[in-house]
Amino acid sequence: MSRYLKDFPLLQQVDKKGRLPVYLDNAATTQKPQAVIDAVASYYKVSNANPHRGAYDLSVEATKVLESAREKVKAFIGAGKAEEIVFTKSATESLNLAAKSCGMFLKEAGDEIVLAVSEHHSNLVPWQIAAQVRQARLTYMYTDESGRLPYEEIKSKISERTKLVAVAHASNVTGSVNPIEQVIERAHKAGAAVVVDGTQSIPHMAVDVALLDADFYAFSAHKMLGPMGVGVLYAKEKFLLDMPPLLYGGDMIEYVEEQSSTFAFPPQKFEGGTQNVGGVAGLSAAIDYLNSVGMNELQAAEVELTAYMLERLHEVPHLKIVGPDCLDDRTGVVSFVLEGVHPHDVATILNADGIAIRSGHHCAQPFMRHLGVQSTCRASLYLYNTKEDIDRLADSLKGARRWLGYGTE
Repeated sequence: MSRYLKDFPLLQQVDKKGRLPVYLDNAATTQKPQAVIDAVASYYKVSNANPHRGAYDLSVEATKVLESAREKVKAFIGAGKAEEIVFTKSATESLNLAAKSCGMFLKEAGDEIVLAVSEHHSNLVPWQIAAQVRQARLTYMYTDESGRLPYEEIKSKISERTKLVAVAHASNVTGSVNPIEQVIERAHKAGAAVVVDGTQSIPHMAVDVALLDADFYAFSAHKMLGPMGVGVLYAKEKFLLDMPPLLYGGDMIEYVEEQSSTFAFPPQKFEGGTQNVGGVAGLSAAIDYLNSVGMNELQAAEVELTAYMLERLHEVPHLKIVGPDCLDDRTGVVSFVLEGVHPHDVATILNADGIAIRSGHHCAQPFMRHLGVQSTCRASLYLYNTKEDIDRLADSLKGARRWLGYGTE
C-alpha cells in the first residue's frame, strides 16, 4: 500500500461492497490530501477577506496568503521573480491569456504559429482563433505512430517564419514527454517565443522554467493535489510588461479617467477581479506536500509503477497500448483500446468493479485522428496509486470482453 494513501480521505472511503476506490484518472484531476483540504478551510475560517483592497487586518492577512503563495510557486518552478507568476482560474485561461496577447509576436500576415498535433484543445483552439484574428498560419509538428515528436519535425517545421511555438511538455493522451529543450532551442534560434503547456508535467517531475528558458509556462493547481479553480501562467517579465490585459476591472488598474485608464504592473495587470485566495492557499499547501515527498522521488516511484502497469496490461488479451510501449520519456499516463469493446463500455465495466479511468477523445481530437483511433481508455497514475490498484485494473479488463459475450477472453 502506498505510504501516502493515509493522507487522502476520499481514497479511504469504502463502497457498499467494502472495496476501496481505485482512482486512475489523475490526468483529469488528482485527489486532495488532508493538508490541502485543511489549508482551504483554514483560510475561510481565519483569514477570509478581499486581498489588495483593505487597510484592515483581515485584508492584509488575505494579501499575505496570496502573495506568499506566489513566492512559493516561483520557487517551485524556478522562476526568477514572483512578478512573473500570474494567477488565473485554470490552465485553459492561462493559455488563452497567452494567445490573446500574442499580437506583439504576430505582426505581419503569414507569420507562423507552430503547434504539435498532440496538443490538448486548450493549447490548440486559442491558437486557431489567434491565427484567424492575426491572419497568421498554423503549422503542425506531427508525432510518430507511438506519439513521440521526432527532432526532424521540430527542425523542419520551426523556421524563420515562425513567431510562436505552442507545445505541451507531456501528452495527456499518451504520456509522452516531448523534447521540450530541443523545441525551445530551435524556436529561439529562429527568433520565436515558446508557450509550454505544463499541465501534465508539473505534477510529475521537477521543472525549472529558467533552466528550460521557457518564455511562457502554464499549468493548473487541481492536477497537482491542489483545488480546482486556480491556474498559473509563468511568463518572462519582459513579455508581461508589453502584454495587454485579458480582463478589465477591479484591482488591475493604476488610474481610471472618464475616457481612459492606465493599468497596474504585472502580475496585478492580469488579475482583474477578486482572486480565489482560498484556492491559492490550497495550491500553496499542495506545493508543501509535493516538496515533502520530493519531485525526483515522486518521479522515480511513478516510473516503477508505470513499468508494472505496462507489464500487467500486456497480459490482457486483445488489449493494445496507444502510445509509447516502453518507459523512455513518458509519464504514468497509459492509453489503450480493447478489441471489439467501445472505450465507454470498458470504463463502465471497470466502474462496476470500483475502478475509475477516463474514456473518450481526451480533448485532443486532431491527435486521435492522427493516431487512427476515435477514442481510447486512459489510466493515469499518481503518488497514492499502488500495484494492488493496477492488479484490480488488469483483472477487471480481462473480464470485460467476456462480460460482453466475446467468449472466454
